[in-house]
Amino acid sequence: MTTFKLPDLGEGLAEAEILRWHVKPGDRVVVDQPMVSVETAKAVVELPTPCAGVVAALHAAAGDIVPTGALLIEFDSGTVVGRMPSTSDEELVDTAQAGGAREAPAARGRALPVARVLARRLGVDLGTIAGTGHGGLITLDDVLQRAQVATTQPAISKFAAQAGTAASPLRGTRRAMAHTMTLARDQVALSTVWDDADIDGWTHGGDYMVRLLRALVQACRAEPALNAWYDATADARLLLEHIDVGVAIDTPAGLIVPVLRHIENKTPDELRAALAAQKDAAHQRSNTVEELRDFTIMLSNFGALAGRYGSPQVVPPAVAILGAGRVTREPVAVGTSIEAHRRMPLSLSFDHRCVTGGEACRFLAAVIRDLEEKQ
Repeated sequence: MTTFKLPDLGEGLAEAEILRWHVKPGDRVVVDQPMVSVETAKAVVELPTPCAGVVAALHAAAGDIVPTGALLIEFDSGTVVGRMPSTSDEELVDTAQAGGAREAPAARGRALPVARVLARRLGVDLGTIAGTGHGGLITLDDVLQRAQVATTQPAISKFAAQAGTAASPLRGTRRAMAHTMTLARDQVALSTVWDDADIDGWTHGGDYMVRLLRALVQACRAEPALNAWYDATADARLLLEHIDVGVAIDTPAGLIVPVLRHIENKTPDELRAALAAQKDAAHQRSNTVEELRDFTIMLSNFGALAGRYGSPQVVPPAVAILGAGRVTREPVAVGTSIEAHRRMPLSLSFDHRCVTGGEACRFLAAVIRDLEEKQ
């Protein structure tokens, strides 16, 4: 009998949702044929069949959220040809004799990332908790119960029943956003500065994103402190020379943040093409894991929808995010007269643990200088 466990699909992700099985019990399979589609906090990933043989059993159904390392599928008479790549050292494809004894894996205290952060804050030892989540995963409620903290969340199911409907659990990118934003809220000392750029002198149309990306490059050169990663556990900061921008994209499935790499080396046409490709991939849910990680700074052009100013959330280990609001015409004093100029509202959020107010203001001033250039 050959068993296959859900591998770590990148950056220590704790779980994945089963979207669709491409095989069923009784199917004879060959190596590398499509086996299952799963959705992580990062992307949709297709897992190939790791061995040849007959599918004996599936241990998760479509819609199930499965923790990393949990058993997914069993094969009869399969020959393992290797192992799936993983960022952990745990073996993911195992073989065992039918009826043979297997050594139970050591307890790992496996927990949702948000539960792990809360446990640290409350001083709770995860090793003392028996997780109630799928496959023994430790949840927020498990940590709260261990810490004897009363939960005061409303009875959503009760209100939903009264309304004649049912509460829908968060899935995919919305679930990932909930976890990511909770972690960011708990980890970042968020501060935001606001200002406006007068763009009335632009001689070309409103290609806002390309101009914003160009302004980010100039600002990172003027004040490198905001193009950086911060490691709170080591109390260390890494200033980065390359500029990889995570661009917030609104999709029907939720917020997706693909990364534009090395924008400091790209021409306007290259930036435009790269942005269009990533936007299309985001809406198609075809971004790879590599395209969704390791941004050095973030950009959100929320003004394309509505809103003038905001407090965008910094996502560690990055330390800054620039938000651009809706461009409007406003009265501006020019000498002794009043003129109506097009102005772009800007909101710069930063992690005040490692970025000073002066550094943030110098960065924002550099953004404004570049945006206010005519060309």
